Amino acid sequence: MTIIGIAGGTGSGKTTVVKKIVKALPPHYVAVVPLDSYYNDTSDMTEEERHAINFDHPDAFDWKLLIKQINDLKSGNAIEQPTYSYLDCNRLKETVHVEPKPVIIIEGIMTLLNKKLRDMMDMKIFVDTDSDERLIRNIQRDVVERGRTVDMVVDRYLKVLKPMHEQFIEPTKRYADLIIPQGGENLTGIDILCKYIEGIVPKD
Repeated sequence: MTIIGIAGGTGSGKTTVVKKIVKALPPHYVAVVPLDSYYNDTSDMTEEERHAINFDHPDAFDWKLLIKQINDLKSGNAIEQPTYSYLDCNRLKETVHVEPKPVIIIEGIMTLLNKKLRDMMDMKIFVDTDSDERLIRNIQRDVVERGRTVDMVVDRYLKVLKPMHEQFIEPTKRYADLIIPQGGENLTGIDILCKYIEGIVPKD
């Protein structure tokens, strides 16, 4: 099994990079584990308390559960991956059944932050995209998918996303084996990555 970690700021294009990797491989060879599925369970909190959580801080994630489930996959065991609602700011009852695959992709803003998780990876990738571009993508996504206004998104970006990115996410770029600029618009980086992955996939 090969474990690949893909990190980068919110709106950097991580999901696009993951889709390109998945497309380059046979469907049965890859499983994607999103870091966003592993926000802490906040069922014991009030709605007001949940909405006050800084979801761009490392403490917002259930690292223990994520590391355990990646270890389970490495051991050949299927997992029940949690799911999370951005609207409710809480973990849902539903889970996603994930079978172990030859290639496991862990994707999220702070995927390279936790050392225990990082040490499990065979390849570490950072998607490095201009901050203005990331802000535009955040506005487009949050207004459509999460019911926020433009003013809300910009205010959150300035007060939370930008400082958290500079403090926690940007520094993890130094751990990357491969840096992909501008969300994969530079196809050279994607091509190198896909060639590497194709080389580790057993031929039928």
